[in-house]
Amino acid sequence: MLLFVTQALLPKGANIALVDRAAVDDSRLQAVVRWSDAAGVGEVDVAALLLGPDGRVRCDQDFVFYNAPTGGDGAVRLLGKRSEEDATEDRVAVDLEALPSDVSTVVIVASLDAPDGVGFGDVRDLTLDLVDPSGRSRARFPVADAGPETAMVLGEVYLRNEEWKFRAVGQGWASGLAGLATDYGIDVDDPVEPDGSGDELASAIVDVVAAAPDGDHLVELAPSVDIEEIVSAVTEEPPAAAAADAAPAKRARAGVRTRKKRTKAATLPALTLAVDPSWQPSRLFSISGVGSAEEQERRATSTLLSMMMAVREFGRALVARFGGPAGSIETYLEVPFTLEDRTAIPDGVIRVARAGRIWTALVEVKTGANTLRADQVERYLDLARQQGYDAVVTLSNDLAPVGGVHPVPVDGRKLRKVALHHISWSEILHEAQMQLAHRGLDDRLQAWLLAELVRYLEHPRSGAAGFDDMGAAWVPVREAVAANTLRAGDGKVGTVTTAWEKLVRHLCLQMTSRLGVTVAPVLPRRLASDHAARAQAAAAELSTSGTLSAKLRVPGAAGPVAVVADLRTAQIRVSIEVEAPRAGGNTRRVNWMTRQLAEAPDSLAVEVLFVRREQTSCELLKDVRDNPALLLPDPAAEVRAFRLTATSPMGTKRNGLRKAFVPSVNDAVDAFYARVVQVLRPTPPRMPSELAADAIDAVDRAVDA
Repeated sequence: MLLFVTQALLPKGANIALVDRAAVDDSRLQAVVRWSDAAGVGEVDVAALLLGPDGRVRCDQDFVFYNAPTGGDGAVRLLGKRSEEDATEDRVAVDLEALPSDVSTVVIVASLDAPDGVGFGDVRDLTLDLVDPSGRSRARFPVADAGPETAMVLGEVYLRNEEWKFRAVGQGWASGLAGLATDYGIDVDDPVEPDGSGDELASAIVDVVAAAPDGDHLVELAPSVDIEEIVSAVTEEPPAAAAADAAPAKRARAGVRTRKKRTKAATLPALTLAVDPSWQPSRLFSISGVGSAEEQERRATSTLLSMMMAVREFGRALVARFGGPAGSIETYLEVPFTLEDRTAIPDGVIRVARAGRIWTALVEVKTGANTLRADQVERYLDLARQQGYDAVVTLSNDLAPVGGVHPVPVDGRKLRKVALHHISWSEILHEAQMQLAHRGLDDRLQAWLLAELVRYLEHPRSGAAGFDDMGAAWVPVREAVAANTLRAGDGKVGTVTTAWEKLVRHLCLQMTSRLGVTVAPVLPRRLASDHAARAQAAAAELSTSGTLSAKLRVPGAAGPVAVVADLRTAQIRVSIEVEAPRAGGNTRRVNWMTRQLAEAPDSLAVEVLFVRREQTSCELLKDVRDNPALLLPDPAAEVRAFRLTATSPMGTKRNGLRKAFVPSVNDAVDAFYARVVQVLRPTPPRMPSELAADAIDAVDRAVDA
């Protein structure tokens, strides 16, 4: 394992020795950038630059940032953002042993997408932590003297005399991320909008719509382009004159575009050679013939594992979730082993070769309503330990709670030498959709392959269902809340609060896929990594107030989105708190808010929060539009913020589509985001218009009913 010296608090310009390169056994580390949230500051993004001995990048692909999240053949990877109640962090993983031999420095960079006049000097508590594989911080650099710059080199890991070191830098660039990148040798092009043709196709896959064979359910990612058009476009070669230089041009643009990619609806040619509209195109992964649960499981497993080899970026993204390296992936189905004179056959094996080492994981898969068994998982942990393998990965329709808690409790002694990871089919689908819609693929055939996987997983008969069932305890708990007889110690309470936590994760996955930014639950720091404490707090809330609640952080939004399911009133309340501008008087601040809500529903509740906490006022938007003074009963009381709340009926059934709890929460959040959140300044990512329209229609129908 890579060993660091004792944790140090570094001032600007200081450096610290890591370890002699020849002694490195496990050289993986993470650079963790953290900052406190503040309204109006904007969004912080972390990037990395891979430099050669001359202090410049070797090529444009050595710029690792949000549009190109891996570099150095996978040795440097962006891991994404994570939010807590009062702070956000962004991580970069660096495998020193796997770095190309001619890379001697990894520079950790941060950029700020902010309103005019705002710079890193306005970002509070900005720090860079160097973290070892166990998660312990070994060096910390608090950035104390930032100014108006919108790009900054925070620190660098560098090789000097065969010894890896870390230096705290803290140098800002007024010219932004593009200027910083240019100074390190990146050739920065002007942003190029995709035109829906050739190698830009990967940016358009988000607009897939598929009609499944035999009149089955419509499978939808977004509502504007038929998947048959995608199939036609990806199989049609570009003109010969352009084909020779199209790929290099695309790669150059993908590596240096410093604005975040925005996918747009594509207008692509449809399949036109069918004699009759009833003809169904052939499918790469056919759902026909799926009969028994065993056949469903085997087909889903084989389909997924083969796609991990076929689409490298997708496979590496999944392997990274399991703690594996970025390398050459091979997957195998139903490999027999001998354990204690008995044959053990896991559903799959993943092997990754990287820098002369092989990382191996055994895979156990469940589809449909089948659940994982503790004895089976423990048996595979024993097998992995016997074989010297690194991990066991379980895959089912069960979403694990926040914090990496495995859905099946196992003997902790079996985890001393083997890691245990769980992923749900919902997360697999999310990863595929993110790759297609927001990260992109340069290879058109790979884009089509991944679109076919999405189509397959979306089909009801694939066995890869999303989260749609609150469990058998839901109705008894709901009835006990209504009768005021529920107690926190009731065993059914824990089942429902765990299901709610899984629903919140499901909401975050859905919104992340649609918006292209990482939506995460906001948790108090004391509860972020303690599942038992979260369950206890949720049980106390449900038993005393009859509510289940959560907060979701959407990067770029005016504030966290709060969701409350009130079982006593059978209502869903979704709200956001927005800080009022500091300039102007109270009337100007109220007008500032109502102007932004021109298209919001009349039933939206607008609450004013004053500097004196005991003062408040609340009115419906339809009344405020006619008379803004209603919100200011005391003209002398200073307005500090607004809380906007939408209320809709709560579904009461445990599962299903009509009058069910899960879709009522999904629709309420989507409709509130579309009607309210995405129109507020600063402007966050927009939800696809027809998905938003569907959610709004569903909420309106429920209200009318």
